[in-house]
Amino acid sequence: MTTTAKPLEGKIAVVTGASSGIGAAIAKGLSEAGAKVGVGGRRLDRLKGLAAQLMTAKGAAKVHACKVDVTSREDMETFCKECEENLGGPIDIFVNNAGVMFYGRLEAMREEQWHRELNVNCKGLLHAAACVLPGMLAKGSGHIVVTSSDAGRKVFPGLANYSATKFFVEAFCQGMRLENADKGLKVTTIQPGDCKTELSQLTTDEEARKEFAQPSQAREFWLDPEDVAGAVLYAVTAPNHVGVNEVLIEPRGAPA
Repeated sequence: MTTTAKPLEGKIAVVTGASSGIGAAIAKGLSEAGAKVGVGGRRLDRLKGLAAQLMTAKGAAKVHACKVDVTSREDMETFCKECEENLGGPIDIFVNNAGVMFYGRLEAMREEQWHRELNVNCKGLLHAAACVLPGMLAKGSGHIVVTSSDAGRKVFPGLANYSATKFFVEAFCQGMRLENADKGLKVTTIQPGDCKTELSQLTTDEEARKEFAQPSQAREFWLDPEDVAGAVLYAVTAPNHVGVNEVLIEPRGAPA
């Protein structure tokens, strides 16, 4: 990994799901590394607050905030176009971080939760790839980073549908990687374990939460969002000839 103070200076990076947690930490890390950053998500007030905060840092490049629903192809296209117009160039790094997760037994899962996971975790990635892949291939360079999960490597009880979406993520990213390795494209999946975010709080089924959402170790030992951001920075600052294809990052005391 390069050791220059601003290894991403001159680069344009975009992050979805950036209004909190891992996405916000990734945006901060990219900005501190010198990139101009576009942040997207559903909560525009938080995104604007994040952008303002990041641009107060000495020497910080521009940060642009934009509301986006990743389940909408039209929204994603508008988001990418607006980021490029406001940041002054084509996207070099796209971090597909938006995701949702619901605990529940398969026979008790509500249909709207199934569809929500599929739409955000799978269709969101498809929309992102459709929007940024042609431009990256045209210029002969680009890096797509996707926040996957250790559940994309191993199925966990109570998370069958979520795990299925993350197995899709891993397969789709492998396909992008294999098809475009000779075209200057890098594709990285980041596979976090338990992390201190809002993700598990989406579950409204209290029985499922009690049965499946009990961690194997105290929350204080979980990953911090900044740990995951560090993995992203490691991948996107690797030398050009190095492809960091997957990063599995879990709490030391709770390997999958």
